Amino acid sequence: MKIAFIGLGRMGRELAAHLVTDGHTVTVWNRTASASAGLIKLGARAGTGPADAVAGAEVVVTALFGPEAVDEVVIDADLPIAAGALWVDVTTVAPGDADRFSAWSAARRIAYVHAPVIGSLGPARARKLAVLLGGDAAAVARARAVVVWADPARVKTYDTAAKAAVGKLIANLTVALSMQGVVEALRLGHSNELDTAEVLSTLDLTLFAAMKGMKAEMIRSGSFDDTQFSADLLAKDIRLMMHSSQYPLPALAAAFESLQTAMRAGRGNCDFSVIASGDAS
Repeated sequence: MKIAFIGLGRMGRELAAHLVTDGHTVTVWNRTASASAGLIKLGARAGTGPADAVAGAEVVVTALFGPEAVDEVVIDADLPIAAGALWVDVTTVAPGDADRFSAWSAARRIAYVHAPVIGSLGPARARKLAVLLGGDAAAVARARAVVVWADPARVKTYDTAAKAAVGKLIANLTVALSMQGVVEALRLGHSNELDTAEVLSTLDLTLFAAMKGMKAEMIRSGSFDDTQFSADLLAKDIRLMMHSSQYPLPALAAAFESLQTAMRAGRGNCDFSVIASGDAS
């Protein structure tokens, strides 16, 4: 297929690489051009801008920072995606945003599928991500051939793009709350003569064991620079969650404040587990 891939952050680069190595004709674009260097070496073409990237593309994949970036690059710019093309949006957005993008696409006879991923960079490289696919059934069927980074056993489909967006927010809510739980376990343990190793070993017996298993080495070392999912990205997603819920989310508010503390300390680009560091916890 002739594919345009727009947005080459940490996750976007991993996903685009699979499409290139699978033999598709891939044109990439990112605001920071240097992000495309590795993909160009693999065989991708660098677009001079978003419109150049999508020219003649059968499929357009967007993996941007958030809904504001999608608005800027696609909606407000009226990006000239061809009628009949498939737009697969990996960006984490609110359900209301997904509805807007779906309506914009329908008016231009573009097939829109919201396709957020669940997982970090390791599963992305191994093609073991969970993927949520939301949209018209025919478009979703087409998107399955594009999301080659998915573990086929971990693909969930929805009949609307908005439902896939909610599913992604729920998934990231569990990330935030689990990490905040580890932070508060450390605080409680440290307040009562348990050291970090003792707290972490106790968590092996609890519902927080999975998060502890993923982030224990970073917590022990105090180094959070091997970013899998940044603090500022998770904070952005929490804002979307709060704006999308008609009910209070007080536990999520606590996690958000922990992330804000880390960001105020200049550590927003660190892994989100930085909230367990000494200056963020």
